[in-house]
Amino acid sequence: MENINAYRYQKAKERLETLKSFYMNLLAYCIVISFLAWVNFNTTSFLWFIFPALGWGIGLLAHWSRAYNYNPIFGKNWEERKIKEFMDESQF
Repeated sequence: MENINAYRYQKAKERLETLKSFYMNLLAYCIVISFLAWVNFNTTSFLWFIFPALGWGIGLLAHWSRAYNYNPIFGKNWEERKIKEFMDESQF
């Protein structure tokens, strides 16, 4: 039972670190993209800040899906089901 609690604690700690990392990435995105937009509007009429905003935004979306365990390709809890399946196999 102690091993199960230690495992659950470790998984919760990993999830917390992932969420914290996501929120720091989101904060950095908001600050940097706002600054780039300000620079863009004060220097030229071409909206070039859109390109880094979209590129980083795609990465931020991937980070969000990892932080909140959302995977549209494999479905919810796919990884957990596969781990259980592999652990139940006699050859493992």
